Amino acid sequence: MTELSGLQIFKYLPAAKKAEHTNCKTCGSPTCMAFALKLAKKQTDIEKCPYAPDALKQIYIQSSKQPQKTVEINGVKIGGENVLYRHEKTFINKTAIAIIIDMAKSDWQKKYQQIKDFEITRVNEKIKVDLIITKNGTLSDTISYEDFKKLPLTEIIDENFNETSEKLINIRKKAILEKDEKYSNPAYVYFNHTDNLKLLCAKASFYICKYANMLVFEDFDETLITSLMTIRQNIFTDPQKPLQVESKIYEFNNPDENSLIFMTTNFALTFFAVANELESLPVPSYLIVIPAEGMSVLTAWSAEKFTAKIVANTLKKFDFANKVKNHKIIIPGLLAHMKDELEEEIKDFEIIVGTIEAFAISDFVKNLKINQE
Repeated sequence: MTELSGLQIFKYLPAAKKAEHTNCKTCGSPTCMAFALKLAKKQTDIEKCPYAPDALKQIYIQSSKQPQKTVEINGVKIGGENVLYRHEKTFINKTAIAIIIDMAKSDWQKKYQQIKDFEITRVNEKIKVDLIITKNGTLSDTISYEDFKKLPLTEIIDENFNETSEKLINIRKKAILEKDEKYSNPAYVYFNHTDNLKLLCAKASFYICKYANMLVFEDFDETLITSLMTIRQNIFTDPQKPLQVESKIYEFNNPDENSLIFMTTNFALTFFAVANELESLPVPSYLIVIPAEGMSVLTAWSAEKFTAKIVANTLKKFDFANKVKNHKIIIPGLLAHMKDELEEEIKDFEIIVGTIEAFAISDFVKNLKINQE
């Protein structure tokens, strides 16, 4: 049973039935509808309405149950989810990635150090393996397999893709839709050793989407884990909170006063796409990042978050005109229609229309250099 909406609650109250005690205010709200809306948001208690029928109380109590338990393991939280789909609200705790280390094996120290040293940075986030589980021994910053098995978790050993996926989907649906306490424990998938890492990656990627709370691997492969962390970050990013980077002037390859100057918004995915290209250029450059509330280029323009005035204020804030001799700014190709407007507002700079896609920046710079010679 999903959470009750205000309208669903209201249908049980006196005002909906035009009965005695309609909008009596005993609950502290001005109307039955106001009380229903507050109750749906967990801002009041159902007992404040002495006229709420027992049928409403029963379904309200059932719908208010936490669908899935939250379990914390060495500071890593898993579970606690209350929706099937991210767009319904948001996901709570990302699928944790854990690695098994068997301390009875001769190479366990090497594997342990590889895991500890492994780290990737993606979209302004540093990501590491979440948990190390040890067999045949213990380490201070790990959890033993024996202690791990004592936790209120549901284990699924991955032997058949169809069976594993069906179990994961069934567990999540039972927990979320029916709030069945028998399925409220977070579920993890255990992967035994395999040489087929491509198949392992494909299956694990699916389980991240539907609906493993944790993946436990006997294997540690940096390419595999990097791929899974990338898809996990995409799935568990809150769609209601745009990823942003700081609005400032970024430098690539030690630029000087004559270096190329690019411009974009502070939408993280756009920024890193452009930044990766600028880092790989054989010439130094600046990247002016405009504050656009984490919106992409066209979205920011259409929402009036990327205007000539905002660009001018950003350049003035960083006193950029006095720091460079090159006064040519390369703007995204999607904003070609802003060229005249920008040059009218920013009289110190000439505007050059750049590429639509970030991957084309390298060829653009080569042609730009030829044209300038």
